[in-house]
Amino acid sequence: MTAQHAPAQHELLRFLTCGSVDDGKSTLIGRLLYDSQLIFEDTLAAIARDSRKHGTTGEDIDLALLVDGLEAERQQGITIDVAYRFFATPRRSFIVADTPGHEQYTRNMATGASGASLAVILIDARKGVLTQTRRHSYICSLLGIRDIVVAVNKIDLVNFSEETFDRIVGDYVTFAAGLGFRSVMPIPMSARFGDNVTIRSGNTPWYHGPTLVQHLEEVDVSQDLGARPFRFPVQWVNRPNLDFRGFAGTIASGRIAPGDQVVVAASGKPTRIARIVTADGDLDAAEAGQAVTLTLTDEVDVARGDVLVRAAERPAVADQFAGHLLWMDEEAMLPGRSYLMRIGNIWTPCSVTSIRHRVDVNTLEEHAARRLSLNEIGFCNFSAGQAVPLDPYAENRATGAFILVDRFTNRTAGAGMVAFPLRRASNIHHEHFTVDKAARAALTGNRPMVLWFTGLSGSGKSTIANIVEQALHQAGRATYALDGDNIRHGLCRDLGFTAEDRVENIRRVGEVAKLMLDAGMVVLCSFISPFRAERRMVRDLLAPGDFVEVFVDTPIEACIARDPKGLYARAQAGEIRNFTGIDSPYEPPENAELHIPTAGRTPEDCAAEVLDRLRAAGVAV
Repeated sequence: MTAQHAPAQHELLRFLTCGSVDDGKSTLIGRLLYDSQLIFEDTLAAIARDSRKHGTTGEDIDLALLVDGLEAERQQGITIDVAYRFFATPRRSFIVADTPGHEQYTRNMATGASGASLAVILIDARKGVLTQTRRHSYICSLLGIRDIVVAVNKIDLVNFSEETFDRIVGDYVTFAAGLGFRSVMPIPMSARFGDNVTIRSGNTPWYHGPTLVQHLEEVDVSQDLGARPFRFPVQWVNRPNLDFRGFAGTIASGRIAPGDQVVVAASGKPTRIARIVTADGDLDAAEAGQAVTLTLTDEVDVARGDVLVRAAERPAVADQFAGHLLWMDEEAMLPGRSYLMRIGNIWTPCSVTSIRHRVDVNTLEEHAARRLSLNEIGFCNFSAGQAVPLDPYAENRATGAFILVDRFTNRTAGAGMVAFPLRRASNIHHEHFTVDKAARAALTGNRPMVLWFTGLSGSGKSTIANIVEQALHQAGRATYALDGDNIRHGLCRDLGFTAEDRVENIRRVGEVAKLMLDAGMVVLCSFISPFRAERRMVRDLLAPGDFVEVFVDTPIEACIARDPKGLYARAQAGEIRNFTGIDSPYEPPENAELHIPTAGRTPEDCAAEVLDRLRAAGVAV
């Protein structure tokens, strides 16, 4: 596929190399740098020495070592991290991202693809189209890359076979037909020897297309972001003194000028642009890609994370939406679990409410799924903790891309692309009653709170909670006990004990506990609740101080010896699956309000410690 026009001289093109492991991505970039004469003599000498130690090309210089700078990369002969390199020709400048091919580093590949306009997908001519080739192509499609180069590499190892080249290209084009690519340019090449990289190879007289560099110089990947709706995510509020208040950020799309009317997307508050301020002075206009500070004619409430837009071109503002999700964490994504979402400059809690389907990257077929594992891609419904401005990712990357972060490890767990907001029923809203939680509590002199007893099966949670409730009842306090076994006879009778079902079980219990707290009660919840994330989810449902986590810390050996229900024996015999402490993990609390070791203590002693905590919190017992 030929280019639409030759770009202006020194126009910058950002692209990435991707594909399966050992397809020659690093070698190709090394070849581009070498042929562009961008390697200093001392660097080349060092690479020559390292080639004898780490190289895979015999006596020849291993050009991959120009990019694979980590010692682990050189020892294993693979790419682990994303490496960015710059090179230029007389017609264009380039920034290329060398991304890893191993499946476990797919997250790094997605990072490199997020800022690229074109992808060079390498395919080993001996192996053909592989699973990772398909996965990387699908990720490129999701991330908005519309121009692809299919580099059939190591063509020298199949005797420069035209038949092999045509077969691989046919397989790839058939697979990629549904990915929405604008252009697909197949090129036979040998990155090691330079065939069809920068110069046309005499070994492929049957190939009449451009070399890789010729195509990269000519391909048109331009996007007129200035013609799209105006989006200005506020990065920070610039307040150097009392006389100046501006809003700094980079214009994501569209154009703006002083006097133009804009609104704050989330609140809808209207105002006008007063000035466009830069370090070099005020501008008469600004457009996509420019970093500026905007001042407004009115004192409207604008903070970091807000988005300024034109009144007639507003994005959706929603707390529920659908989108694609690439899962990057070794711990599976479970619907209902709470994560932190960053979209633009906004951080907010977010959970996947349902997985609509998981995508098979080999066939692009859609399959039902209850979780997403490492490197899997799903189409999901999301629920955020607040309404956020968003656009479909296909229309605007800046307001359509988001990440999910694990709340305990701070790892980036997933990368998402918004598809569309979910239009929920507009007649559903919070009804406010005159009699509220405080009024209900005052009726009995109660201090409403949720006591959350967590620990292994057989640790004594329910026994201790029962003693505490008896004391509260005798003191005239309104209480209710929610117990794991009792709940599963009714509210959660449809749930099993998989990780997904455990998350949903605690989510339902948390919502019930919240309602009972609003009724003015002391709610005693006795649940194994093995995952910190779910206990945190319940805590976040409630106001500060209303949730007291009680860790009933009994060693598993004691629980097994006690085994009041005979469950450990059955689990050890393989009769019960997903049993906490045997073949399913328990994550002990890290900062529980009450940590109660039970070894050598009676349940009454443990309960007395809980009652002391309640008295200190203002509960009359």
